[in-house]
Amino acid sequence: MPYVPLASVAGFVHVCGHRGHSIGAPENTIPALEAAAAHGATVCEIDVVLDADGEIVVIHDEILDRTTDARGRVAARGMDELRGLDAGAWFDPRFAGTRLPSLGEALAAARRLGLGTLVEIKERQRPDALIERLAALLAEAEALDEVLAISFDHPSLMRAQARIPGLRTELITHARHADPAGMARHAGAASVAIEADMFHPDDAIALHAAGIAVRVTVPRPERIALRRGYGLDPLALVETALRDGLIDVLAGDDVRALRALVDAAR
Repeated sequence: MPYVPLASVAGFVHVCGHRGHSIGAPENTIPALEAAAAHGATVCEIDVVLDADGEIVVIHDEILDRTTDARGRVAARGMDELRGLDAGAWFDPRFAGTRLPSLGEALAAARRLGLGTLVEIKERQRPDALIERLAALLAEAEALDEVLAISFDHPSLMRAQARIPGLRTELITHARHADPAGMARHAGAASVAIEADMFHPDDAIALHAAGIAVRVTVPRPERIALRRGYGLDPLALVETALRDGLIDVLAGDDVRALRALVDAAR
């Protein structure tokens, strides 16, 4: 099913699981995608790097230490060896035995679950090799219209577009830019991702006027609770922007809470 980021075209605001439903299942795994779909996500963001053989692996870090039972660089091992690692027990013993998926496996799971996929390029050492492999994977899976390639590295996204005709991209930014629509137009981007604390309604209006989607990422639940404990509400502006039609995709780690926010704004 094609992923259409603009709510005005899709007919609804998307709910995006950041690395899947990552408060309920180990991030960047098939169980995290399944949990996201179960809680009402329509799209998920996943992170990718390359293994030793140039295969694309779904994992956030370039090293294995944080989210598997192994140590060292992802790029030092092939996919067969990586599949033998435990990518779930670190999160909760219930997920012991969960495996690192390849991008091909994640795309197949997303299609089965009816999810669009935001593929964040985390590879720093061989980004052009990743782009080449991405081109082949999207062609093999016929998944070009189900995916946006996303990154903080905007020039890499422009190279990916040049290499993969029809590829749509999303610029990620943690800053507020003087001309976000101009930035996105220059990069040929279909969408811009903005952290909630950097979101401003004027920027969303300008992006929408240029036909560019707005994805807003909210903090993790514990961060929201901490700020509210000191009289700050990081979701107040988000709730207003949702009601005003200024957000196309609401992203975060707690898909259930995101779904409730989007539904309440209808």
